[in-house]
Parts: sequence; structure tokens; C-alpha cells
Amino acid sequence: MNNTNRILTNGSKKSQAWNFDYIRCPKELLFGKLTTSQSGLTDVEASNRIEQYGYNEPARKKKRTILFQVFSKFLNPLVIVLLIIAGFSLFLGEKISAILVIIMALISVFLSFIQEHRAGKEAEKLNEMVRTTATVYRNGKPREINIREIVPGDIVDLFAGDMIPADLRIISSKDLFINQASLTGESFPVEKTPEIPTSSKRSPADLTNIAFMGSSVVSGTGLGVVIKTGPTTQFGEISRKLATITVASSFDKGIHRFTWLMIRFMVVLVLLIFAINAFNKGNVIPAILFALSVAVGLTPEMLPMLVAINLSKGAIAMSKKEVIVKRLNAIQNFGAMDVLCTDKTGTLTLDKIIIERHCDVVRKEDEDVLRFAYINSYYQTGLKNILDRAILKHEKLVVRQYKKIDEVPFDFSRKLMSVVVENDGKRRIIVKGAPEEIYKRCSKFELDGDVLEMDAGNLVLLELKNEYDNLSAEGFRVLAIAYKDFDPLKEKYTKEDEQDLILKGYIAFLDPPKPSAKKTIETLKNLGIDFKVLTGDNELVTKKICVEVGLDIKGFATGERVEKASDKDLRELTKATTVFARLSPIQKERVIHALHDNKHIVGYLGDGINDAPALKAADVGISVNNAVDIAKESADIILLKKNLLVLVDGVTEGRKTFGNILKYIKMGSSSNFGNMFSMTGASIFLPFLPMLPIQILLNNLLYDISQIAIPSDEVDREYLMKSRPWNVGYIKKFMLFIGPVSSIFDFITFGVLWFIFHAQQPLFNTGWFLESLCTQTLVIHVIRTGKIPFIQSKPSQFLIFTSIYIVTIGLVLPFIPLGKYFGFVQPPPGYFIALIVIVITYLFMVQRVKGWFIKRYGYE
Repeated sequence: MNNTNRILTNGSKKSQAWNFDYIRCPKELLFGKLTTSQSGLTDVEASNRIEQYGYNEPARKKKRTILFQVFSKFLNPLVIVLLIIAGFSLFLGEKISAILVIIMALISVFLSFIQEHRAGKEAEKLNEMVRTTATVYRNGKPREINIREIVPGDIVDLFAGDMIPADLRIISSKDLFINQASLTGESFPVEKTPEIPTSSKRSPADLTNIAFMGSSVVSGTGLGVVIKTGPTTQFGEISRKLATITVASSFDKGIHRFTWLMIRFMVVLVLLIFAINAFNKGNVIPAILFALSVAVGLTPEMLPMLVAINLSKGAIAMSKKEVIVKRLNAIQNFGAMDVLCTDKTGTLTLDKIIIERHCDVVRKEDEDVLRFAYINSYYQTGLKNILDRAILKHEKLVVRQYKKIDEVPFDFSRKLMSVVVENDGKRRIIVKGAPEEIYKRCSKFELDGDVLEMDAGNLVLLELKNEYDNLSAEGFRVLAIAYKDFDPLKEKYTKEDEQDLILKGYIAFLDPPKPSAKKTIETLKNLGIDFKVLTGDNELVTKKICVEVGLDIKGFATGERVEKASDKDLRELTKATTVFARLSPIQKERVIHALHDNKHIVGYLGDGINDAPALKAADVGISVNNAVDIAKESADIILLKKNLLVLVDGVTEGRKTFGNILKYIKMGSSSNFGNMFSMTGASIFLPFLPMLPIQILLNNLLYDISQIAIPSDEVDREYLMKSRPWNVGYIKKFMLFIGPVSSIFDFITFGVLWFIFHAQQPLFNTGWFLESLCTQTLVIHVIRTGKIPFIQSKPSQFLIFTSIYIVTIGLVLPFIPLGKYFGFVQPPPGYFIALIVIVITYLFMVQRVKGWFIKRYGYE
């Protein structure tokens, strides 16, 4: 190829900074420079261009190597704290202490890495099943290919609902309107035409003949030639910047706030304990080691591991049910969701449309109405929706005598689409669409072959609307058919020609409700989730379907009412409304925002072009694999099967995940707060350290090992019945009330050891080690459930095993040679009787305080 047509090389792939004006040059020159034609490229040319320019993929976050993924886990603030403490221990000559701290850090790092890596592999397998495609011309014929295989010079067909797969120069169009808000911020779709822009500006908003990658076709049809792909596109340049940015969810922010709260708390306490011990006992080095060991004990170092394992476990569980989690934290949003909004078609209904009736304006069977509808669907080149497919599945009608002249594509403002055909030298526009929009454009109607005027008083129109309402009330989705003959003939037809039409009749479709819809709605209600329907369909059909699936309609509103409502009025309207009908895409988005303003966490399920803004606006957007491209790109969750019951599984997994994470957080925060009093009190009143630094580290290591089982734990059914948003205030209250209970029993243990057994430091250290390990390890069984008594709730077998195993190790250590290395001595038999009494009484007291706390503040 001629070097003047290509550009400078950049590394192994050629750049696409073309040395000609691809915006304003004539189409023929553009084809020559790109070495292409109206019929597109051949397979060989396309393959060569992939080698030259690479795949059509925007910049993504680089896939990190396994080594880098492991290294990134060490950058967590909690792990860094442990490594700093290990460094100090080594510097002070405490090698065993340093090894124990490093082991704790490694457990946290590698367990979280292994689980996340496994979940990532599962997600990659499933993501291969979700492919976004585009229609291009190869070897002169239209073919659907994966978007990543598109190359410069490809000719791309554009229809309503398509994502623009690369930067395109439009070479032909018909009422082509594109939503490029993600690039320009424009609120409304803009029209794209082949005409050269008159403005010399080169901003995306001014380039009316360029369609940009990442935007989407709202209505109309078009043909474009690919001028830029991948990172060189306008979208690619933005994605290159965004690839380095991570947006934190409310869940991430909550974890982050809790982490730094505990770190600040730990720093203050450690400095206080160091000062007390150094001042009282006069020995700085042991005071430093003791303070550092306390720091390890107060650090919730297992938190990143438990969060990673819980979220990854949820993603893997969902993948087995053929649900792709595109964003891991969407699982937690699932659990926190308290309102689920959904479109009606294909969600509450089977999405299997069949034609039940084709009738004239008084509902008499009329074959001509079906023929007109068939011609319209057959010749339109835009997105063929389920209604078009139902019409075309009908027995093929003879339409060859009709020659297509032009079409006016569908858009969401008109809710119509028209084709112009010619037969025996006569031209006719056939219009199919929403009856209320057809009525506005009709001045006559046809009945028994006669064309009659609609009277001035609109009495006839009211009667015609009544016939339509009767069909809708029976649960039919209805399209009206109208037409008009042209004389004289025209070359080009527009939406202005859709006036003075003759109403021909109706096509009535049946989309039966899903058998599972009623059960799903009931289950979601039991889970504390309000179910709201946001549909573009008419109110009569929507009401009929909602009643059939058992949805309790507390309030009903139309798009007209939403449009007129102020933001404040809309917030009030959403409180009392279950079903919204005749909504535009922007109105759906407004309803979602109003629900957010009312402090709801909102999910949205949709699969159409008109659902994309709502999917983006929702806290968790859910779509299906056979959805239009823009819907799949906007969603956080993809259902490979359109099964409503999977949503219930998603909610359950989200709540299980969050519940198990909170178990550790409540354990860690309350335990740390209790330890503050115990350590401070012991440092003030005892002439020696209450526990050796190495014993504190061992205690913490064994305790951490027991907590590894938390992600496998069962969650009470009652806990799953309510949404669980992040609530730091609740955690603080829990910490303040439950934490001091452990301190009380620590002080009781100190008293038993000091006054009854007259313990010197070795026995005192051993005695408190055993009490601390037993109470910390076993209290999880009280805290993990809201039930009273806690034995009503069954923990997982793994959690039972780790608890028994760790307590057994602790009790055996003073009696084996290894115990001597940690400074343990054998306690007298009487101490174990005291220990059993203390532990049982402690668990009983925690249970009592927890019961009082739940009555006052609830259970989160």
C-alpha cells in the first residue's frame, strides 16, 4: 500500500493519525485513502489490517501479572502496618516475633489473592459468552462480527440500538440520531448526516458527519466507514486516561473508613500503652515490644482477606447459576438493594410475542391490516423488535409487487416507523406505531372499504379510542396501522409526511406473563424489596399484566405526569407509586434518581435501548445476554438466562457476603475496644507485663486462623429478609457496648490469677493467654447471629472445626515442649475450672448484652 495513504509507524503497530482530512474530503477520496469501497473489505484485507493496526479495543486496565497482583496485596494499609511491626521486631532482635507477624501478613495476602484470582478466571470464562457485535460488509456481503475485529476501512451498517463500534465517517443515513452524551454531555440525541460540516471546529459536538465509538444509535439507519479503531478513537483517548482511575463504591469507602478508624485507634492506644509501661516499669525495650505486639493484636489484618474471599465466593456462586458479575462489588449492592425497578416486556412477560388479532377500527378481522403491517416490518431496515419479528413469523404474504422507495425510521419521541412503497405507479406511506401517536396524525379512518372523515367534535375519535382501550384492557399490546397515498410523487420522505393519515386498523399481540413472575415478586417482597414497573407500554396493558402476576398496585402514574412533576413532586410520587407507564428513557432515569433522593438503593433490570439511561443511573444495573449492545455495556450484572428467580439468588448472595464481612468487623472492633481497657488497666496496676509480646502475637495468629472460616459460615434466614446498607454508626455503637464486656471478664481473670492463685508473671501470662484465646475464638458464635439463644443458629461445619481446633491448640500448648519457647507454664488444675466458669459466664453475658442491644438498635 502507498505510504502516503498510511501514517507513521508507532512501535509494532501502525498509527492512525491520518495525513489527510478524513472529515471534509469527498467520499471517493476517503475510500481511496483507506483503500476500501462501498462493498467493504475482503477477509484477507481485514486480517492484514488487524496485524497492522491491532484489535479494536479501547485502553483497558492492563492485565496485571500474577507477581504484580500478589505484590499489590502487600500495599493494603493493614498489611503495611504488620510489615512495619515485623521490621521493628527484627531490629530489636525478636526473630520469632517477626516471623509470627510475617506469617499473619502472608495468610491475609495469599488467601485473598488466591480467591480473587479464582473468581477472575471464572468471570473471564463467562465473559467470553457475552459478545458485542456489529454488522460490517466483508466480501461484499453484510456479516455480523465481534467488535474487536473491526479495522480501518470497514463499512459498518447502523441500526437503532447499536453501539458505534469505532470512529466512523457517515457515508449515508436516514434520520440517523445518535446519543453521544458520554462524550459531549449533550442531553439530546444529535443527527448525523453524510454532509460535510460547515463549521471549522473539530470538537465532537460539531462533527455532524462523524459517529464516535462508545455512542449509540437512538433511531434511524446509516452506513459508515471506519476511520479510527481502538485507542486512537475519541473514546479510546478518554479510556486511556480512565484506565488508571478506580472509582470506589460506597462499600469500598465504608471499608476504607473503618480500616483507617482502626489504624488511628491503634496508634493512639499503642503510644498510650508504651508510655505507661515505660514510665511504670522503667524498661524501654520490653515496653516497645509489648506495644508493638498490642498493635498487631489491634490490627484487623484479616479484613482485606475476608472481604476478597466473601466477594469472590459470591461471584463464583453466581457464575454457577450463569450470571456474570462484571463488577465484583455489585454483589454487595445486590444485597443492599431495597427497590428493584424493571421493564415489563420480557421481565414480567415471557417475551414470546404472538399475533392474536388483526382487525379494522371496530375490531372485525381484516387481512389487509395484517398485509399492511407485514409490508411495514418487511421493508424497514432499522432495529427489528419483537413485534416486528412476530409479524414476520406470520405466514409469508405476497409483497413482491411492492417496491420500497423510502422509510422514516422509528424514534422514541414519535413512537412510529414508516415505509414508502410503490405498486402500479402509485406510492403509499404505511405507518405503524403507538395508537395514541397515530391518532394525532389521522384525519380519516377506513371502515368496510369506505374512507370516512373524523368529525369536528372528535366523537368518532373517542369511539375509535374506546375500541383500542378494549383491546388493551384484555391484555393485548396494540399497534395501530395507518396509511396515505401520494400524488404527486416525491424523491425523499420525512416525518412531516406522516400527517393526514387514514387509520386502517390494529394489530393485537399477546405476551403472556411468566409463570415465575408471581413467585419472584412475592419472594422479593418477603426480602424487603419493593418491586416497581417502569415501562413504555400503555397503562391498560400494564395494569392487566401486573394484576395477573400478583403485583399489588399501590399507585399508578404515566410519563405525562412524570414529565410535569418537579424533582420534589417526583420524589413524593415515587413513594406512593408502584407502576409507571408510557415512560421515555429519560423519564425512567428521572424516576431512578428520585428513588435515590429518597435514600433507596436501586436495582434496574432492562434489555432495551430505552433502558440504557436507567441501567447507568441504578446502583446495580442488570441486563441479559441477548439485550441490545448499549444495555449490556451499561449493566453491572449480565444474566445468561432471563430467569427472574436468579435475581433472588443475587440478593441472597449479596446479603450473605455483607453479613459475613460484618461478622468479622463487629468482632474486630468490639474486641479491640475491649482490649484497650484490658491492656491499659493491666499496664497501670501490674508490676510486670500481663502477656509477653510473643504470646500476644501467637494469640493473634491463632485467632486469625479461626476467622478464616467466616466466609464459609451460614447466615440466618431472618438476616436475609432485609436490605443491609453500610452503617458505620451501628458498628460504633456495637463496639462501645459489646467491647467493654470482654474487659470486665479480663479483669475478673486478672483477679482470679492474682488473688486466688497468687500468680507470678509466667503463670499470669499463661492464664490470661488461655482466657483471651478462648473468649475471642468462641464469642464469634454469639456475635454471628441475632438469635437468642445463639445455639438456635447453626454455624458452618468449618467454623465449628476451626473454633474447636484453635481452642484445643491453646489449651495443649502449656503442656508440650513447644510451650516453653513461648514462655508458658502448666497452670494448676483448679485454674481450668475457673477458666470454664469465666468463659461460659462471659458468653452468657455477651448474649444478654447483645439481646438488649438488638432490642434497642436492631440487628445489622
